[in-house]
Amino acid sequence: MFDGIARRVVSIWFHRLASDRFLRQYPLSGPFALTIKHSNANRLYCLNTEAAQQGLHQGMSHSDARAFCPKLQTAPADLYRDQQFLLTLRRWATRYCPWVGLEGRDGLVLDISGSSHLFGGEDNMLSDIRTGLTRAGLSAQIGLADTRGAAWALAHFGEGQAAPGAMLPALKDLPVAALRLDVKTTTALIRLGLRKIGDLATTPRAPLTRRFGPNVVMRLDQALGQQVEEITPLAAPPHYGVRMTLPEPIGLIDDVMAGTKRLLTQLCATLKTHEMGARVFVVTLRRVDQGHQEVELRLARPLRDPLRILPLFEKGLSEIDAGFGIDQLRLEATQTEALPAQQMTHVATDSDDRLDDLITRLGTRIGLENIQRFLPADSHIPERSFITSPAAYSTAASGWVCRNPRPLCLFHPEPIAGGGSYPPTHFRWRRMSLTTGRATGPERITPEWWFDDDNWRSGLRDYWRVETTQGRRLWLFYTPQNPGWYVQGEFA
Repeated sequence: MFDGIARRVVSIWFHRLASDRFLRQYPLSGPFALTIKHSNANRLYCLNTEAAQQGLHQGMSHSDARAFCPKLQTAPADLYRDQQFLLTLRRWATRYCPWVGLEGRDGLVLDISGSSHLFGGEDNMLSDIRTGLTRAGLSAQIGLADTRGAAWALAHFGEGQAAPGAMLPALKDLPVAALRLDVKTTTALIRLGLRKIGDLATTPRAPLTRRFGPNVVMRLDQALGQQVEEITPLAAPPHYGVRMTLPEPIGLIDDVMAGTKRLLTQLCATLKTHEMGARVFVVTLRRVDQGHQEVELRLARPLRDPLRILPLFEKGLSEIDAGFGIDQLRLEATQTEALPAQQMTHVATDSDDRLDDLITRLGTRIGLENIQRFLPADSHIPERSFITSPAAYSTAASGWVCRNPRPLCLFHPEPIAGGGSYPPTHFRWRRMSLTTGRATGPERITPEWWFDDDNWRSGLRDYWRVETTQGRRLWLFYTPQNPGWYVQGEFA
């Protein structure tokens, strides 16, 4: 800290962060809790106020909670969304000071040294923080002290503020758990009669260190300000956006493409520095009448090569209405992914690049999600041996492993007429009279008993590859349990 400025730290504990986040998006009334699976059982993870008033608590099994509170409403917890929401709150807290860090999975810590006067003092700042969180529908407890440890203790166990230089008087009546000690150490200290921080502060340090190690004394010193504990703010994420203001308005597509090329070159250089690639680009064109238009480009693969990206913008930019002219261009990568540098070899090929560019061009017309590819699935049932996935968000399988050939055309089983022999010599299918010229089989396929599939209720099947004298190459199967012949596919 700068000389002459006393250090002051604010700790904010969102004790219902997960449930508050969920209820902001899906408002509900009555007892509510989020659940998480732990030790093969669903347990309560985060509760709202109504659920806590019913006597429910975190860690309680879901079945016991429903027995105590039949009206309890639950939903599965989403730890990733909770963390992203906490990062959003961190950005919001930077309006009070630039030094804002995370405090575990449900808290923030702010170093407000030298910034509280901008809000009319510490009391006004804390009041403004509480008002903002309350309007957002968030429950929070706030502590203010000279040290990070003392602020955390006040937020979790006292919700108040300590006067400058008076840490011990503010903390002495708080339990030893307020020193951020683990449960085992806290329990051992209580058994020795050291229940409060004041009791621990007056205890000789040498016996404490011999019995519990240096951690207990270190946490006490950090809370009382006798040992420095830094606050490390999160680095601001890199901003992948560039802007160009033009001295004269432009309207020709060639001029717009030239400006986009200059912006792409700058932006791709930034992406390369951070070893990132962009999935989605957005070009915003501001007209002289203050109107603006946006052109979005969604790529099949993350890219940072301006020479490959620029031609893909041509269709979208050619459809804009320049009006009386465009005086500003802005290019932003709104969705990015890691794209580490790769070693080039003499056998490198650009066939995959051309396919990705083709998928991108088609995707701009019909949507990337509508371009599908087949991927192998782990199942011996013909209908379940493959899945479809968007080509832009999946990787082609290196090879399909199949011991027996499968037809390219599969359809719902269709019964045939005739077929008394095994396999049938003469039969009718789709109003055609067919004669078997060559038959290969059988290949017996049994149902997957763990799936309830109406198409396989007839039991196992014996499959045959039948080549007819009429030129048809069919895939037939026979059901021994319920005798009958069916066609399910046709080979090319």
